[in-house]
Amino acid sequence: MQDLGTQAEVTIGAEEQSLIFVHSPFCGTCHLAERMLVTLEETFQEELFRKCNASLNPNFMEKHQVQSVPCLLIATGGEVVDRIYAFHSVPYLYERLSGYVRK
Repeated sequence: MQDLGTQAEVTIGAEEQSLIFVHSPFCGTCHLAERMLVTLEETFQEELFRKCNASLNPNFMEKHQVQSVPCLLIATGGEVVDRIYAFHSVPYLYERLSGYVRK
C-alpha cells in the first residue's frame, strides 16, 4: 500500500480508478481496516490502495469531506464517487469493491 505523504503532496489523480484509505496512526479501528485492505491486495494479487494520514492532511480531509476515519475513498476520473466508513469484513469489502477492481 503506497503512502501518500504530507498535505502538500496529497491529491486524487485523474487516473481511471483510485482507492484511498484515509486513516490515523492512533486509531485502533484503522489498523484493523488496513489489515483487511492488505488481505484484499493479496487476494487480487496487486497493490490496489494508497493511504493518507488524516492527521497530517487536514486540507485533504476538508476538500473531500471525510467525516471520520477509517474511510476508503473511491474516486473515478479524479472525483470521489463513493466512501466506505464501515469496513465490516473482508468479504463485505470484496463485494463492495469488486465493481471497481479488475480481476
